[in-house]
Formats: sequence, C-alpha cells, structure tokens
Amino acid sequence: MNTLVCRTVTVASFALSMGAAQGQGTVALTGQVSSVEEGAMEGVVVSARRDGSTISISVVTDAQGRFAFPAARLEPGHYSLKARAAGYELDGARTADVAAGGVAGADIKLRKVKNLSAHLTNAEWMSSMPGTDEQKRFLLNCNGCHTLERIMKSAYDADGFMQIFQRMASYYPGSTPLKPQRLAGKATRDVERGGSGRKTAEWLASVNLSQQQTWAYPLKTEPRLTGKSTRVIITEYDLPNPLIQPHDVVLDREGNAWYSDFGQMFLGKMDPKTGKVTQYPIPVVKPGWSEGTLDLEIDRDDNPWVGVMYQSAIAKFDRKTEKFRMWSTPKEWDTDAGQLGHIAIEGTPSDNKVWIKNSDAGHIYRLDLVSDRMENLGAFKDPRTGKRIGTYGIHSDAQNNAYLLDFAAGNIVRIDAKTGNATVYPTPTPDSRPRRGRVDREGRLWFAEYQGNAIGMFDPKTERITEWKVPTPWSAPYDAVAGKNGEAWTGSMLTDRVSCLDIKSGQYTEYMLPRPTNIRRVYLDDSKSPGTLWIGSNHGASIVKVEPLD
Repeated sequence: MNTLVCRTVTVASFALSMGAAQGQGTVALTGQVSSVEEGAMEGVVVSARRDGSTISISVVTDAQGRFAFPAARLEPGHYSLKARAAGYELDGARTADVAAGGVAGADIKLRKVKNLSAHLTNAEWMSSMPGTDEQKRFLLNCNGCHTLERIMKSAYDADGFMQIFQRMASYYPGSTPLKPQRLAGKATRDVERGGSGRKTAEWLASVNLSQQQTWAYPLKTEPRLTGKSTRVIITEYDLPNPLIQPHDVVLDREGNAWYSDFGQMFLGKMDPKTGKVTQYPIPVVKPGWSEGTLDLEIDRDDNPWVGVMYQSAIAKFDRKTEKFRMWSTPKEWDTDAGQLGHIAIEGTPSDNKVWIKNSDAGHIYRLDLVSDRMENLGAFKDPRTGKRIGTYGIHSDAQNNAYLLDFAAGNIVRIDAKTGNATVYPTPTPDSRPRRGRVDREGRLWFAEYQGNAIGMFDPKTERITEWKVPTPWSAPYDAVAGKNGEAWTGSMLTDRVSCLDIKSGQYTEYMLPRPTNIRRVYLDDSKSPGTLWIGSNHGASIVKVEPLD
C-alpha cells in the first residue's frame, strides 16, 4: 500500500498558512504524520534529502502531526524522506518530488517497530536496565567509543567482562568499532574510574543476554518532545569519509565550519553553502603513537589551533600559508601516556601565552609564544582532600586566567595568570565531574557537569556556582556554552538531543536530532536571536546545525 501521497495543488493553501504561522515563509514540501495507534503525531522528526546531495534538512511535526519544509531550504528535485519517533518506523513509500514554485505534499504513515531494542538511545538503555545510579554511572565511561546497545546485546559473563575491561584500557579514547587504535608503549587508561571491576562485571552480566535470550526487564523510551521543541530546522552535512570523527566544530568569521578529527591526523573545513569539505593533513611528530585530535580553537586572526592528543603536541594552522606550526612536549617531560588534548587561547593576546593540559599526571603547561618555551606548572591538588585535580577541559578568560574543570571529582579551579596561584571551588552537586565549557563575554565560566546532569556557571565576581539540571535523565552533558542572547546550550552522547537553557527563566527547551548523534563540543553562533547551534556527530561522520525558530 502506498502510504506517502504527493500533492501539488490541494495542499497549497494549508502549506502557505502553515509556513506563515511558523515564520518560515514560502513552503516547498508539507504533509502530516500519523499512525494506526496514535493518529496524528506531534514531535516526529521528518527528514528530506535530495538525490545525490550530502545535505539533509529536518523539521518536526506540530500538535496536529503536520510538518512543512521552507522553500528556501529545498532545491527542486527528487527527495527521500525519513521519520524519527521513538518506537515507530516508516510504513510504505518514502519519496517526494519538489518542483520550482510548487508545493509538494507527503502524508506519512508510521507503524510500531517490531524490534524496539534496535531503536533505543544510550540514555533509554540506561533508564531501562535495572541497577543503582552508582552502578549505571560506570557506563558513562563506555559510550564515548561505542553504543551501550553493544553491551546490552552481548552474552559475556562476568569473567568475559573482566577481560574486556583489561582490553579496553589499552585503547586510544578516539577508538571506534570502525577504527580501533591501541595505545603505544606502556600507556593504559583507567576505564574503571576507581570502581570495583569485579562487582561491575557481575552487574553487567546480570543485565545483558548472558543468562537469557531476551531481557528480563521492559525496554523504555523517552516521550517525544512537544510544544516549543517542535519549532526548529535541523541541517546535517555528511562528511566524505565514514572514519571522520568531528569532535569539535567551530565557525570562523567567514562562516566556514572547521572540525577536529578525533581518530585521524586531519583538520577539516566545510563550506555550509555547498557542503564541500577540505581536509588538511597534520604532521605526525610521534610515529607509532595513536593519531587523532581533540580541542579546536580559532584565534583572533582566524587561525585554527588543535590539541594533537597522543602525538604529545599542539598545532596552529596558518590559513594564509596553509601550513602547520607544531609545539611538542619537551622530551625530558614526555611519557608514553603524554596527551595534549586541550588548550586555551582566549586570553593569549594579553600575555602571549597558551595554556595546555597534559592528561598524563594532570600537568598544566604554559607555552610562551615569544620564547617558544613551555613552562610546567605541575599538577594541582584539592586542598580539602589532597587528591590531584583530574583536569579535563581548560579554559581562559580575557586576562588569561585559566580555569581547570576537575573531571575526577566536582571542582572548578581558577589559576591566576600573574601569580600562578590556584583557588578551588566545589560544585554544589558533589562529584559532578565538570567536563568542558567556555568563558562568556562577562567573564563567567559556563561548563557541563557530566555526572551532575547539569549546566553550571561560575561567576568570578561573586565566586559562586549556579547549576541548572537538564530535564532528560542520563543526558550527561559534555560541553556548555552561553551566548549574548540569554541562552546556554549543551549536548549529549546518550540522548540524541541538544538542550537550550533560557538563563533568565531557568527553563530548558530540548530538540531531538534526526538520527543517533554522539555529541562532544557545542558551538553557538549568536550573531542572530535565537542563536544557531553547531555540533559534530562524532560517530556519524557529519556536522549538524540546529536552528530554533523562536
């Protein structure tokens, strides 16, 4: 049965009125989504991709199940359509023909999925499986490389999981099932994060398929997002190679989207107008060690800088010469586990110094760009506990004071640029594991609390930290950024959602993405209101733009 019907005349008046209501202008493609079980369905993400294109456009259905694609976003042509709604899948035809100056119609029918497990997000697996929050938090160390579905569908017993823990500790953090990379030398990673490996292994063996053919617990899905969450346009740009992992995505002043590749030695640039991608190979300075980059920053001259991870180096790309300048850890400091993944350059113009974090032993470096020498400030400690600050993100303000985000506990550390003295501020939520963030125009530090499930903000004037909990369970925010229009954003490696906080009201609006999206860095273009969010799909080899309509 053909369940997608194309119309070009009868829907014209509806399309125009809907476009006006949504502030989208002229509409090129419109329709309604329904199912036998629910009838009209709100909150369904509908995606359209023209044949031969690398760019997909997505909109979300309103309370009546209706959707509309702006004519400015769809060129004439033959389009494949997809829909995302938890627990449902398309039933029937999935194409539409868009003609210049016309309005095409497409009524889409959905049906209940037969295999719900294949459609769960990481967060939905977390909510479904039995166990305490403490037990489940262990899995927050796993979703960076692969989905939790792989674990839940496995048949490993406790002994098998113990062997897996040992093997996973020897892999580079940018490894994926498509491209695993072993660490070199004697380097290993603490995948257990200080927990009890045996107890965790026994628990995992009780919730996977090691003891039965199906799960002994019901599989749960999050409700579809409704209301303001449906007022959005999402654009996804596919990158040319499935191995590309766009960890950080940042715009330059010309509007180009630059990305760091977490698993390969490339710096990438994508033209949002055409989707064209240019890749610049980064020199390998430590042969035999894992390859990939993490933190990406753009300086005031519009030149990108990247942290080159286990190559134990950072790099600056000169856009005029298209050449890289590399700075490596001095040999007398370097180790097998040396890892320069994070840098801070926001305050560099004030004193010509770049902050660098070495993940091995938590050492904090400062690179003097005048002398080209690195200074090692050592590893900082929490004066209350004596434990080493487990720095993940490092950020700087306009005066080049540095902030360390203590991913091993729940601290924000401020280092005075002139004296080198550090002050430790605990987050209101204990062991919140702050991960990454950004300093705003007012000098306030915004950051994500990975285990605290919140966006945090430190105000240096009051020396107080404020938190806003993200509404979806197990969102585990990775990064946070605030803009000039009164909004703060974060993304998730688990929910396939991005979250926008109205700072004044404290209310969140979440937006569902068209497909599974492992999100790390979030970048906000706040040149217009509302702002536009840019993210990388770290396991999906794509760049995603999220544009709220109000």
